[in-house]
Amino acid sequence: MRCPHCLDSFFETPSTLFLGQDAFGGWQINRFHCPSCNKFCFNLEYGDAVKDHTGQMHLLSTSKRFRVWPKGSSRPPLPKEVPSEFASDYEEACLVLPDSAKASAALSRRCLQHVLREVAKVKHSDLSKAIQEILDRGTLPSHIAEALDAVRNNGNFAAHPIKSQHTGEVIDVEPGEAEWNLDVLESLFDFYFVQPAVLAGKKAALNQKLKAAGKPPLK
Repeated sequence: MRCPHCLDSFFETPSTLFLGQDAFGGWQINRFHCPSCNKFCFNLEYGDAVKDHTGQMHLLSTSKRFRVWPKGSSRPPLPKEVPSEFASDYEEACLVLPDSAKASAALSRRCLQHVLREVAKVKHSDLSKAIQEILDRGTLPSHIAEALDAVRNNGNFAAHPIKSQHTGEVIDVEPGEAEWNLDVLESLFDFYFVQPAVLAGKKAALNQKLKAAGKPPLK
């Protein structure tokens, strides 16, 4: 897992404490200890409970999991080059992900549609058609194009057309859909905002050197 405190990745079997049962099922809390920053992470979950051969209760399966500490996103912060009009939806989608994948996916779909419309200048308001329009142009690197196309496949847009037509709707999501949407947004942010800014900075620095040497700048 990725530590939500320091963002380092580590592998650890959590320590678990079974809390009891109610109408939802069995409840337990899982504790992870990050070896990099020496901080704890706690998840609360419920599901079907069983008694093992020692007589101890534990969860056989998990119906719902909540991160109770620390609250917030476990994804790295966005680069400063990403405009706030796009960063706000993305950051909120990250923050709500531990509590609601549905809400996170709704925000990330809306953000994706906003990026395609305002930055890529696609004409379609339907998200699925907007994705196809930008793919048909062939202007995206192949790895980003494939990841963007997978947004429709992972989200099963054919079975849930509301995801294309009303991107902000909070509806059921496929496993991993919310996380994938955020990954794709990060790639698009890097392509549309970060890399052009990096290249512009390098060009400006080179032009300063050319000017000092009495040579014409790059156009």
